[in-house]
Amino acid sequence: MRLVILCFWIWAASGAAAVAGSDMEALLEFGRGIRQDPSRRQAAPWNPTSSSDSDGCPVDWHGVQCNGGQILSIAFDGIGLVGNASLSALARMTMLQNLSLSGNKLEGVLPRALGSLASLQHLDLSNNRFIGSIPAELTKLSNLGHLNLSSNGFGGALPVGFRSLRKLKYLDLRGNGFVGKLDDIFAQLQSPVHVDFSCNQFSGSLASISDNSSVATTLQYLNVSHNVLSGPVFASDPTPLFDSLEVFDTSYNALTGNVPSFNFMISLKVLLLQNNKFSGSIPEALFRETSMVLTQLDLSCNQLTGPIRRVTSVNLKYLNLSSNSLQGTLPITFGSCSVVDLSRNMLSGNISVVHTWGDYVEMIDLSSNRLTGTWPGQTTQFLRLTSLRISNNLLAGELPTVLGTYPELIAIDLSLNQFHGALPKNLFTAAKLTYLNLSGNNFAGTLPLPSSETNNSTTVDLSVFPVQTSNLSFLDLSNNSFGGPLPSGIGRLSGLVLLDLCLNNFTGQIPTSITKLKHLLHIDLSSNHFDGSIPDGLPDDLVEFNVSYNNFSGPVPSSLLKFPDSSFHPGNELLVLPRSGSPNSPEGSGGRKHGMKRGILYALIACVIVFVTGIIVLLLVHWKISNWKSSEKGKGQHKNSVNQGQGAPQRRAEIPSSEIHDVSLGSSPSAEYGGISVPRGGMEGQHEAQCVDQPTGSISSLKDSSASSMPSLISSPSDVRSHHHHSILRVHSPDKLVGDLHLFDNSVLFTAEELSRAPAEMIGRSCHGTSYKATLDNGYVLTVKWLKEGFAKSKKEFSREIKKLGSVKHPSLVSLRGYYWGPKEHERIIISDYVDATSLSTYLSEIEERDLAPLSVGQRLDIAISIAHCLDYLHNERVIPHGNLKSSNVLLQDSSPSALVTDYSLHRLMTPVGMAEQVLNAGALGYSPPEFASTSKPCPSLKSDVYAFGVILLELLTGRIAGEIICVSDGAVDLTDWVRMLAREERASECFDGRIVETESSGGASNKLEDMLHIAIRCIRSASERPEIRTVFEDLSSLLSSSS
Repeated sequence: MRLVILCFWIWAASGAAAVAGSDMEALLEFGRGIRQDPSRRQAAPWNPTSSSDSDGCPVDWHGVQCNGGQILSIAFDGIGLVGNASLSALARMTMLQNLSLSGNKLEGVLPRALGSLASLQHLDLSNNRFIGSIPAELTKLSNLGHLNLSSNGFGGALPVGFRSLRKLKYLDLRGNGFVGKLDDIFAQLQSPVHVDFSCNQFSGSLASISDNSSVATTLQYLNVSHNVLSGPVFASDPTPLFDSLEVFDTSYNALTGNVPSFNFMISLKVLLLQNNKFSGSIPEALFRETSMVLTQLDLSCNQLTGPIRRVTSVNLKYLNLSSNSLQGTLPITFGSCSVVDLSRNMLSGNISVVHTWGDYVEMIDLSSNRLTGTWPGQTTQFLRLTSLRISNNLLAGELPTVLGTYPELIAIDLSLNQFHGALPKNLFTAAKLTYLNLSGNNFAGTLPLPSSETNNSTTVDLSVFPVQTSNLSFLDLSNNSFGGPLPSGIGRLSGLVLLDLCLNNFTGQIPTSITKLKHLLHIDLSSNHFDGSIPDGLPDDLVEFNVSYNNFSGPVPSSLLKFPDSSFHPGNELLVLPRSGSPNSPEGSGGRKHGMKRGILYALIACVIVFVTGIIVLLLVHWKISNWKSSEKGKGQHKNSVNQGQGAPQRRAEIPSSEIHDVSLGSSPSAEYGGISVPRGGMEGQHEAQCVDQPTGSISSLKDSSASSMPSLISSPSDVRSHHHHSILRVHSPDKLVGDLHLFDNSVLFTAEELSRAPAEMIGRSCHGTSYKATLDNGYVLTVKWLKEGFAKSKKEFSREIKKLGSVKHPSLVSLRGYYWGPKEHERIIISDYVDATSLSTYLSEIEERDLAPLSVGQRLDIAISIAHCLDYLHNERVIPHGNLKSSNVLLQDSSPSALVTDYSLHRLMTPVGMAEQVLNAGALGYSPPEFASTSKPCPSLKSDVYAFGVILLELLTGRIAGEIICVSDGAVDLTDWVRMLAREERASECFDGRIVETESSGGASNKLEDMLHIAIRCIRSASERPEIRTVFEDLSSLLSSSS
């Protein structure tokens, strides 16, 4: 008997070993099809001889889990695999439960052999390059609960047999080319929770779903958008009772009939039916304050009619009813909606009713309707409004000054109405306004900007026109009745990208201050009464320029010769285009005839002069021949040769120094839209450059036409040829900072010329200026920050302070590498190493949009400790505050759990104006301590750093962004007040990020969160009660050590 048992044991062991070996061989066979595997560059790829761990898996095969030598799970998600995936080999793994290969570049088809994986529960092949159809054998996987084949090249009809997949809960087939009737498919599904069929070629409708269908009971997410569905959504009304449905998306199809009422769907949060052919009126139940928790409703681009009833829902936040045929007046209330889009309908009535909409609304679009009246002048409303668009209506009257007082307003579009009168002055000083379109109205008067006389006055408070006016980037005042001269204060709008003043009555000369607008890409001053010359020095990056139908004269600047004649004519009869050398005007006009007559007169005079000169020369020659002697002839020839030799250098002198010397320099057009250029000392460049065009190297490759107004960090060599740049080539003594590039160490060396050639990509803007990613010739990548004009201290102070900051080094700090001081006010540049990372603010606010993995409790603690450690070094080792601590200045790298802090102590380089801008920005974002509100000149300090760190810690714990307004029962509060309130009410657990609660429910994680919250609340106390950062760092570190 013992012998039998022993034999059986030996047979079983040998069988298990054979199976284990078979699994390893199958994985090796799969690996042979992989052409590229970045994750295995440090070791021999797919090494069959590597040692095994306790479960029998090779130790260097990350993502593979085994049990007794048999493979249970393969997870190779997002590691950059490229090749032909041999899934047939993997089908031999009898115990395989999880196969996840998403986010790679794998090719191939689904083999029928996959149907033999009886244990498979999770199959994810999304975001690859698989093709072909789904084999029917796949429906034999009875244990399959998760199937994701999205974003591939699959096609054809789905196999019959999904009814057998009784455990299937998650089904995602979006982004393929599948065809077939959805009615038949849903009739087979048993109890799915998540179904996404979007972006395919499915037809039919959802008629097969009824109250008796199990789908209606279990389904939580349903997306069938971007298909070719038609007919009514469901077979009959009322709508099936979806007990658990939260998201319903049938947008971008051809569905018809009335919009279903969706009554009694108590879980429905998102309803997207846009871009279909629905007709009739909108069910009032969607707007009512009922048990429905609907937060997002989009019915745009349909054929809906009727009025919009009163919106009383307290849950609805996003409402888009645009591009329909809705009629009637505006509703008197919109509940708690933050986004309201009723554009492109047939709504009428007085616009003033909007004053009853409450203070929740953030975006309003009522464009292309028939609304009348004028905007209400109440000052206590719309404190959160960011976008106001009411173009193409019948609005009239004068603009109320209240428009310029909305603190969050970014965009205003009131074009194509009947407004009149003068513009409110505060429109040009609004804190955050970047887009202003008032075209097609009847506005009159002058622009409310300072004139040159105002600027020279010693009694004017220049704070009326703060630096923040540079936020305005789009200004369209065309087709109005503005008049008078264009104020020189236009140069203060330094952020302008588009300026359109055409079809007005402006007079006088264009102020030279317009050349300060270095970001300009589009400028249209046509159809006015401007005269004088066109200012030289407009940006070289201009893509649109039009000054036709004016009275300009003089030469056209060489930088504008790239534009066609239609940019200058008709009109401007006395304008001289250098390429023709004479005044130009439209062909056939009176001016052209006058020019032709004058040209003929000049030609006749020239002919007479030539004729008379010729006669005189002939007489002289005849006289000299008659008195000719051989000796005098030789002397005359020698003299002539000497004269010719003296003429040659004179002609060479006309060639500019850019032709003779090795100069490829240029003045940077702006701090944000210009090029980096540093003049070399020891060269004079006083003469005007007029050389022929030379190749500009990589200039064309640096222009990013796909990015909106994307600048380049390079000055074209053609800048040297522009006579308005000649002053930058003057000699500067070596001890001055002007035009110098300074590097703080020798680890990476480069010259100003190399930096000038570096291709640039804008990566962000801040209160200090704009940052770019610049790649040197050797491939080294830098971050280059152009400071805003007027923000930097004097040369001596700036140099002293930034050299101190350049010596600050810490593992959690992005240190400065150098700086550049240019000859012009806006050429102040800070240089540091580029870090390929995501900011903490982006990670928290765009986690779903960017498909980022949620941060665990441990990761959030690591980030907090890294920041605190860095601050501890700054405060106690260097005795300087960071001064601008916020989540956007905290960088997270995929390769490291710790954080990097950037933009440290830049306030030490700033003028009082720059420091005030930084403090205001921090306050607007929610990082300024309360004591700043009680002082006239707040200044960053160690205590304010601790407060800002406390706010960041709250962001990490709550998943919310500082400054976010949170609705509570008795009003609205910001993040810090909300957390304090929950803590007082012993409801602190409610403030924690739901992503943490869902993924980590252990008691240890909960205790750690509460401890971190107590630390954060201590940091945001009054200044006298705040702990020092070293105490905070030690307390956080103790949490890490206690968990280990």
